[in-house]
Amino acid sequence: MTKTILITGAGSGFGKGAAIGMARNGHSIIATTHVSSQVTPLREEAAVLGLKNFRVERLDLFDPYDIKQAQSWDFDVLWNNAGMGEAGPVWEIPVDLVRKNYEVNVFLPLILTQGVVQKWVREGKKGKVVFTSSMGGLFTPANWGTYVSTKHALEAFAEAMQQELHPYGIKIQTVNPGAYYTGYNETMADNPFRWLDDSKNFTKRADLRKGFDDFFATPDGKMDPKEMIDRMIEIVPADTGKFRNVVPRKIEDMLKRHQLAAWENQI
Repeated sequence: MTKTILITGAGSGFGKGAAIGMARNGHSIIATTHVSSQVTPLREEAAVLGLKNFRVERLDLFDPYDIKQAQSWDFDVLWNNAGMGEAGPVWEIPVDLVRKNYEVNVFLPLILTQGVVQKWVREGKKGKVVFTSSMGGLFTPANWGTYVSTKHALEAFAEAMQQELHPYGIKIQTVNPGAYYTGYNETMADNPFRWLDDSKNFTKRADLRKGFDDFFATPDGKMDPKEMIDRMIEIVPADTGKFRNVVPRKIEDMLKRHQLAAWENQI
C-alpha cells in the first residue's frame, strides 16, 4: 500500500536519498528542507528524475508558522529525520550549545509530533511516526556525549509514545544508523573547534582532532550510506517491523554486548 510520507531534513544525506527511493517505489513524498535555498534545487532534481509524486517544502523547525503549516498537511507517516550535533568533552562544552542541540533534536521534533498525532487521534487516523535516532541513542562514547544524549532522549520519548498511542492505532518506530559517511558526523566533529581554546580548556585541540580522525579512518567510521538508505526505504513506509532498527547488524550486535556489559561496569 502506498503512503504519503512527510520527511524533515530531506535536503541532504539519509533524508534526501530515502525520499527519492521511496518516491521511486510509488509513495507520495513531502520532502522538507531546513532552509529555503534547498527547496528549488531539490524540486528541480525531482523533476529531472521524473518524480511527479515528490513535493518539496521548507520546514524550519525554529519557525512556529512552518510547524503549524506542516501540521495541517495530510500524510500517513511523519519521519522526524532533521537533526544536528555538538561534539566535544561534556565536562567543558558551553551549556548554551547543549541547549541548542536539545532544541533541534528533541524539543522541536516533539512539538511537531504532538500536533500531528493529536490531530490524528481527533480524526481517528491510524498513522505512523518514525524518529531518526542513532547507534549513539544506545551507548555513549567519549566526546560525543552531548549529541548522543539527545538521541537517548528521543529513544525515551519514542518508547513512551509507542505505549501511549497504541490504543489509537498510531505506530512509533526508530531507525538507528551506524557511522555512515554522509558528511553529518564529520561536520559534527568540526563543531567543538569553534570554542575549544588551548589557553583555557583542559582538552587540547590536537588531541581531540586526532581522536576523531582516527575513528573516521576505520571501516566502522566511514561506512557506505547506501546500505542505510536502502533499509530506510523499506522501514519507513512499512506497516510492520521492529520498533528499533539498528543498521548494520554488526553495530546492533556491538550495542547489545555494550548494554549487557554495562551491568558490570565499575567506577
